[in-house]
Amino acid sequence: MQKQLFTYLTDIRFWIVLTFVIKMVGITDPPIEIGHNWRQTTVTMVARNFLEVDNNILYPRIDIAGEKSGITGMEFPIFNYLIYMVSFVFGYEHWFGRLINLIISSLGAWYFFKLVLKYFNTKIAFNATFILLFSIWFSYSRKIMPDTFAVSLVLIGMYFSSNYLDKKNLAHLFLGTFLIGLGVLSKLPAGVVLTPFILYLFSKKYKISTQLILSITLIISLIPCLVWYFYWVPYLNSEFGFWHFFMGKSFLIGYQEFLAEPPVFLEKFYGTTLFYIGFTVFLVGIFFGIKKNNKLLLWITGISFISIVVILLKSGQTFAHHTYYMIPFIPAMALTAGFGISKIPVKSIAILFLIGISTEGIMNQYVDFRIPQQHKNLLCLEQDLSEFSLPSDRILINSDNVPTPMYLAQKKGWLANNELIQNETFIDSLSMKGLSIIVVLKQAFGTDVSLPYVKLKETENYTFYSTEPKQP
Repeated sequence: MQKQLFTYLTDIRFWIVLTFVIKMVGITDPPIEIGHNWRQTTVTMVARNFLEVDNNILYPRIDIAGEKSGITGMEFPIFNYLIYMVSFVFGYEHWFGRLINLIISSLGAWYFFKLVLKYFNTKIAFNATFILLFSIWFSYSRKIMPDTFAVSLVLIGMYFSSNYLDKKNLAHLFLGTFLIGLGVLSKLPAGVVLTPFILYLFSKKYKISTQLILSITLIISLIPCLVWYFYWVPYLNSEFGFWHFFMGKSFLIGYQEFLAEPPVFLEKFYGTTLFYIGFTVFLVGIFFGIKKNNKLLLWITGISFISIVVILLKSGQTFAHHTYYMIPFIPAMALTAGFGISKIPVKSIAILFLIGISTEGIMNQYVDFRIPQQHKNLLCLEQDLSEFSLPSDRILINSDNVPTPMYLAQKKGWLANNELIQNETFIDSLSMKGLSIIVVLKQAFGTDVSLPYVKLKETENYTFYSTEPKQP
């Protein structure tokens, strides 16, 4: 019995399935948890609009563009489109995106294990994948966001592409490079995971002809990415007049922003990615990598680190305040940490580190499995609005730049802060563009303000106003 239990606990498939089952808790919840609900609802908006408005994947649209169509440049919406395709068959549900991401991210963890196993050993591959599962991958792999989804596609693609080098299997070559291209297309920073692939080009283990074929095929797979982000996204922004997707800033500005508050940036590396215990064993891995002169590990870590620093400098403060920018660097960190644990001579201490990493990871992320009551109170927003409005009516919500309430309202319109929403000139200008109802949120995503307009309805959570001035 003990031997069977040990077999299960040392099989990474057990942990992938176990974490999958744990993350199924609350999988049907709407995307209104505290962490990045705003980012998730921009994804669901696009998916729902594919179903309800237009399913052309080249023209993604969101609901916060006011009187405009909402078409805007963004990440290539393959993740959103998968949600649409499932919804087309089964009817739209909030949680389809959660499940799709969880499935793909779990497959990504498995192929990460297989990829590491090819170049290191079973112990390192197990440790690395275990650490990956309990990093911020744990929570983000069930969010309706394309980050772990895109990285997983790249990891799976890297595994099959590497198979071509070993077996000359053209099917693996085309499948691998296709998935890599799709992953980077889905989320541009996912290319960080791919950068160590450059090591293949300088390896004497493979024929130059084989390396050349892989390189050409890979470059071809990445061309759509360049076209989308550097031609089509700017075109959509200019043609339809609404800018939404963050394409970064100059390296100089990013560097200046880093110098202004380096602790906030650095905390992403040691505090919120693998968390403190995980980062400790990451440093242990670097130490043993240098001591054992493991050039492959050091090259992978070094190239990946340089790549994530490029993302850091290109993103500036945005990087410092959004943990998910670190997701493409997690595989390299997990590999190095897994290497470090494998070199700890006392087995019981290594096991304690793994227990500590998993415990700390869950404790730091369990809040993502809970929906705050004040957020739940907004689930009636759409139904209450239907008493006074048509589906086509445009509304204004005082949630500042957070789109979540607009998604829950299932309307299109504008977002503003309390200062703007009390500006009568501003309201008049929007009325001329089709504004019909103002929503003042009191508890979640906004605070209560009184407006000089006819009050349509008031609850403890929000108040609806028309744009008709209140009689004195």
